[in-house]
Amino acid sequence: MPTELSPTARALRTLEILQSRSAGVTADELAAGLGVTERAARRYIGILREAGIPVHSTRGPYGGYRLGRGARLPPVLFTQSEALGLVMAVLDGQPAAADLDADDLVATALGKVIRALPESVGREAAALREHASAAPDRHTSRPDPALTSTLVAASAVRQRVLLSYRSESGSEWEAEVDPWAVVVRYGRWYLLCHSHRADAIRTYRIDRVRAVRESAHGFEMPEGLDPVAVLEENLGRGWAFATRVVFDAPMDQVLPSIRPPMGRLEPSGEGCVLVGSTRNPTMYAQEWLAQLPHAFRVEGGPELRAAMRALATRFSAAVTDEP
Repeated sequence: MPTELSPTARALRTLEILQSRSAGVTADELAAGLGVTERAARRYIGILREAGIPVHSTRGPYGGYRLGRGARLPPVLFTQSEALGLVMAVLDGQPAAADLDADDLVATALGKVIRALPESVGREAAALREHASAAPDRHTSRPDPALTSTLVAASAVRQRVLLSYRSESGSEWEAEVDPWAVVVRYGRWYLLCHSHRADAIRTYRIDRVRAVRESAHGFEMPEGLDPVAVLEENLGRGWAFATRVVFDAPMDQVLPSIRPPMGRLEPSGEGCVLVGSTRNPTMYAQEWLAQLPHAFRVEGGPELRAAMRALATRFSAAVTDEP
């Protein structure tokens, strides 16, 4: 036998229906959604209005109810699955948030969300946070939220900015850039931009940006820009060590296995060739080339060839019959 909803629960359900139907909902649709008569549905509309929530009504055959602009809504309501899914997503992205005593923006925000949940749901969410263990991902980075927000805002209003940047090696410089987009890729936050200093597309790790200052100049966004695709392609360019990998298989067979940062795949005779660059030939050989399902040969550069020889020697030694 279904559980009878309380008037408060039905009023909240009324609000939920109104939130999901921005164009409005008729009295009979609202009554059907609540499982009550139209008269009762109007009573729940009255309860919301008494609580200060602006619900507008329109008379006539096409009339109905809708929420007014600037509605002061009660706290967001989560189902049990939504609440637990939110906690899992936060812990997956930032394992440190599992620390109940962590002095961290995400950890404190997660604690506030859990405390605001209804007791039955909040108890399970708190238990999940307390007892789940998440290993930190060494590849992730945590940029400053305020600085990231500044870059997002500048991108939204098409405002050029001046960046102070520190590279991985510790060198620092300033660059005047058009901030096209902020892109999150495998736990790292990047700024995709046009650098006026280099007159070229650049990708900057936002956790290495030291300061941001607004410029007096605006900019135009490139037409049809796909920030994720451009970022992926740009990450494979301009590194210290050139790479050239040849495949005998046709390009359409090889392409699905190639990650854009590996370089640019071009047709070559009956096969294709992958041309790019890397700052870490050992990583390129071990983590990228070794996982390809196609036969290939490394023609260059010399650093990548040396890394592949070392990898082949290590693999051969792993299956030798000698003690």
